[in-house]
Amino acid sequence: MADNREGSLEAPTRHPVNWKAPEFYDEKAALDEMERVFDICHGCRRCVSLCNAFPTLFDLVDESKTMEMDGVDRKDYIKVVDQCYLCDLCYLTKCPYVPPHEWNVDFPHLMLRGKAIKHKNGETTFRDKLLTSTDTVGNLAGIPVVSQAVNAVNKNKTARKAMESVLGVHQNAIVPEYHSNTLRKREAKRSKPEIPVDSGELTKGKVALFTTCYCNRNEPDMGEDLIAVLEHNDIPVTLVNKEVCCGMPKLELGDLDKAEEAMKFNIPQLLKMVDAGFDIMAPVPSCVLMFKQELPLLFPENEDVKKVAEAFYDPFEYLMLRNKENKLKTQFKNKLGKISYHVPCHQRVQKIGLKTKDVLMLVPDTEIDVIERCSGHDGTYAVKKEFHDFAAKICKPVVTKVKKFEPDHYVSDCPMAGDQIQQGLDNGQVAESPFKLLRHAYGL
Repeated sequence: MADNREGSLEAPTRHPVNWKAPEFYDEKAALDEMERVFDICHGCRRCVSLCNAFPTLFDLVDESKTMEMDGVDRKDYIKVVDQCYLCDLCYLTKCPYVPPHEWNVDFPHLMLRGKAIKHKNGETTFRDKLLTSTDTVGNLAGIPVVSQAVNAVNKNKTARKAMESVLGVHQNAIVPEYHSNTLRKREAKRSKPEIPVDSGELTKGKVALFTTCYCNRNEPDMGEDLIAVLEHNDIPVTLVNKEVCCGMPKLELGDLDKAEEAMKFNIPQLLKMVDAGFDIMAPVPSCVLMFKQELPLLFPENEDVKKVAEAFYDPFEYLMLRNKENKLKTQFKNKLGKISYHVPCHQRVQKIGLKTKDVLMLVPDTEIDVIERCSGHDGTYAVKKEFHDFAAKICKPVVTKVKKFEPDHYVSDCPMAGDQIQQGLDNGQVAESPFKLLRHAYGL
């Protein structure tokens, strides 16, 4: 391999994940590739501040007899794999050796391969399977009596200690509250306004909302805020008729077969909406990323997946497109003041820019401090006993910036990141969603 340390000045290109090929699960081949990529990372070390995967790798190297990759036991490579939560920031914001560079470094997809091999070998724990089974857990916890019991247990210190001992869920980790009165139930009862479709060159002017497991069962208020903002801007909203989890939790687990099952259920439902003239939207960045990027890379030959991906939008990306068409209302009744705005990793890697900031800045007398650092939550990483303290450490710079700015509000597009920041602050101030702030600014 040529020692081309200059890196590439071209935009990163992403190769599809060839996960259906038998060689994808060849452990020796995977370890060989890890050794090659890890050696490049060891010589570079630009990504040391992103997450705990890189410090773990560099400690393995530095504490080995040779202080090089040849001194690291291959059995320890899995320690690096386990610390990666596939945020993709290293690939899209830091690494100079990603394709089209000849070294062809794709650290996240290599870690995905390691996770997939681990899962295929039956090494996935019951806890990790349970935490990523969002539909199963949500359907059970969504039963009225059950939801009350689950929420009570999650707030009980004694029960949480037992949960940590038995299940491996850290006793201090914030776990989501479950609502039996889901967003779907609320929308089914709500009287919807008649809004004529006002399409444009960039947008179709009507939205089908993929509610997501989290917004539907854990934060239905967030979904109501988003719908109120869209309808205030004369955008008719309907919920996608049927849906299951987007598949991101199973992807991060390495269970690609389950991710495919979710794709096979969701894509036909979403395709119906696209064919009916709807733009598609989801309120949680990870779900948007799953449909816009991850599924097209997992199923590159599936034209339906491509069609859905092209119609899928981040909410604030969509609102800024409407603003570009002069179709966004910019008359606001309330000021927002100082806002600490945390940009989630899974939104940053969508390559859409800071659209949430752009929309909120339309509100007069608004000052926004943008924080482009990982919160360390990742849905399940921060709640696991062995990773909770690492997650808190990753989030500490975010918490420090919020404290220093002393905002009137602090928000993140990812509600779980907001919870992580709230726990770090521990000052009584509650994380809010940007949908809630925008709804307040409109006076709705």
